[in-house]
Parts: sequence; structure tokens; C-alpha cells
Amino acid sequence: MLYPIAISMGDEKHAWGVEVPDIPGCFSAGDDLDDAMAMAREAIEGHFEILAEDGSPIPSANTVTLHAANAKYAGCTWALVDIDVTKYLGKAQKLNITLPGYLLNRIDDYVLHHPEEKSRSGFLASAALKVLQQGR
Repeated sequence: MLYPIAISMGDEKHAWGVEVPDIPGCFSAGDDLDDAMAMAREAIEGHFEILAEDGSPIPSANTVTLHAANAKYAGCTWALVDIDVTKYLGKAQKLNITLPGYLLNRIDDYVLHHPEEKSRSGFLASAALKVLQQGR
């Protein structure tokens, strides 16, 4: 899932600040833009590990467009951090499903051309998660 991060520019005396709007309390900082983005990934993953341990839901990601319209983030630089949330959803369980051949071919073609999905199972899990999070 792609999580938007709002980055506040640093200077010689201040680090680059990072906030993850979709994850309350998730902040980080870095010495430069690259470091700030790397530290944001660590902050998100750390937050998700705690949420998973507590059995709390993983927050869904909204769009940069939504967050950029918030005056709180005026002047921020935006980036997206790709996080595989499936590893925070519990132990994988094997199941047997039946899908129409045409749909299965379309899924496989999509996964082939979108390496962020990694596998057919990963695609199905992320698609299901998106639908379930929209229905909250």
C-alpha cells in the first residue's frame, strides 16, 4: 500500500521532518531528503508492528491529493512509501479458491506488469484489503 508522507524541508540547523498523515502519531526525521524518506519507512513499519502486536487494525492509505488540500501541510514536499501491509495482518493461511479463467488471466497479467504486487496471492490480499477498508 502506498502511504503519503509530508516532508518539511530542513536546513543547516534542523533535520528534515516527516509526518505520515494516515497514521496518527507517526513522525520521523532525517539529515536530508533521502534519509527522511528512509526513516519514514522505518517509522511506519515500527508503528505497524506495534498495531499488529496489539491486534489493532492497520490504517488505510489516502491519496496525496486529499492530504495536500489540508492547510496543515502547506509547503510540504510529498512522497509515497510502499509498505507491504500483509505481513502485519497475521499468519498466512492456505486456501483453495475457484475463479473464472478470464479473471485469473487478467490478475496474472496485472501482477506481471506491476512488480509491487509480488504475487497473485499478494494481489488478491491487497485488493480485498482495499475493499474492506472502504466499507468501514
